[in-house]
Amino acid sequence: ITNDGATILNKMDVAHPAAKMLVELAKSQDIVAGDGTTSVTVLCGSLLNKCIGLLNRGVHPTVISDAMALACDKACEILQGMAIPLDIEDRGALIKAATTSLGSKVVAQYSNVLAPIAVDSVLKIRDAERPDMVDLKDIKILRKSGGTIDDTEMVDGLVLDLKSSKAAGGPTKVENAKIALIQFCISPPKTDMENSVVVSDYQQMDRILKEERNYIISIIKKIKASGCNVLLIQKSILRDAVTDLSLHYLAKAKILVVRDVEREDVEFICKTVGCQPVANVEQLTPEKLGHADLVKEVACGGEKVVKVTGIQNMGKTVSVLCRGSNKLVIEEADRSLHDALCVIRCLVQKRFLICGGGAPEVEVSQQLGKWSRTLSGMEAVCVKAFAEALEVIPYTLAENAGLNPIEIVTELRNKHATTGNANFGINVRKGTITNILEEDVLQPLLVSTSALSLATECVRMILKIDDICPVR
Repeated sequence: ITNDGATILNKMDVAHPAAKMLVELAKSQDIVAGDGTTSVTVLCGSLLNKCIGLLNRGVHPTVISDAMALACDKACEILQGMAIPLDIEDRGALIKAATTSLGSKVVAQYSNVLAPIAVDSVLKIRDAERPDMVDLKDIKILRKSGGTIDDTEMVDGLVLDLKSSKAAGGPTKVENAKIALIQFCISPPKTDMENSVVVSDYQQMDRILKEERNYIISIIKKIKASGCNVLLIQKSILRDAVTDLSLHYLAKAKILVVRDVEREDVEFICKTVGCQPVANVEQLTPEKLGHADLVKEVACGGEKVVKVTGIQNMGKTVSVLCRGSNKLVIEEADRSLHDALCVIRCLVQKRFLICGGGAPEVEVSQQLGKWSRTLSGMEAVCVKAFAEALEVIPYTLAENAGLNPIEIVTELRNKHATTGNANFGINVRKGTITNILEEDVLQPLLVSTSALSLATECVRMILKIDDICPVR
């Protein structure tokens, strides 16, 4: 269940080359801005529709293409002129922008929970040395069923989607933890090739078991000597990372064990906890350990997770525990949260807000219409067509809100024809046209400008295609 444009197009099995370009277009918008993926596809379709009309009237594709590029640059300029500068420390304005992004999603009624989480997460991982850069890989979203979306929380620390090992009564809670992340196995060594050893004598069997035991104990003694009392073990493909015997001795040594840590999580864990991954037991020294006040296994829904809190010198990372009543709801909440995070990231990169509700599109459409009258020849006709195509956004918005689209768009045009009404847009809640700024419907400038540029680029590319040759 989703209404995220990029997700829907991604799941569709598209064969037509031009349709594939639209799928790629939504993906590009998802990468650049993270939001506005539906808008960019709708806009592109509308522009292509106008192009068909122009081509039928005998206008050459190259002329249309060049005029589109001109109109797009002018449109971005107009949007820049409408934009409101933003102070990145203004948490209220950021939450308004995140709420607007969540407003069109299935989980819109929970935006009061998800928007502050998105804002706080991005502000927390922002690096003072590189203020314009936000890497969303530093935000880890964990999905857990059980509970409602209201239970979604941002955890100040680290949450591992793994259980602590209960074998032989090992601890499940450690205070004043010293955390080691190891990439070696605590199990008897295996030969590199498949071979079998035939043991015919009980004494020899005892000797093998004794050797294995001594080998494991020597490793665990070295781990204990480093002061470690929480052990994260990376998943191993070649052989068992731990055996029952090694878990028994680790439990005796009062070490909390979390096994099967995925390879891709290693970097995130190291960055958060401040430990270093250790590939050989000889290299395990106290300075490679991370320190935390508490490591504890907690119940979450029907499952268990390991929470690490009170981390000393914690890296700039955030864990978000996303809850929901079933898998579909959680996945949609995760996607919506990702869109909200992307919106805040856009604002960190380009610190301008514009109003939503179809207002900027109508304003750009009006201004381009005026500007097209100052041009001559075919350019003027193509720019006018571009301006008309932009009205598809307010039209669709009105249609989705159950209003009369023709009436609403006409009324919007009238409002925007008068100067000083640039911020008037569709108020979905009241079903009328109001000043959208007063309703706090705000979106980043980057979402709109990148949607315009990418849609125009895609249209120009399709215009340049003369023919499709089937190739076997």
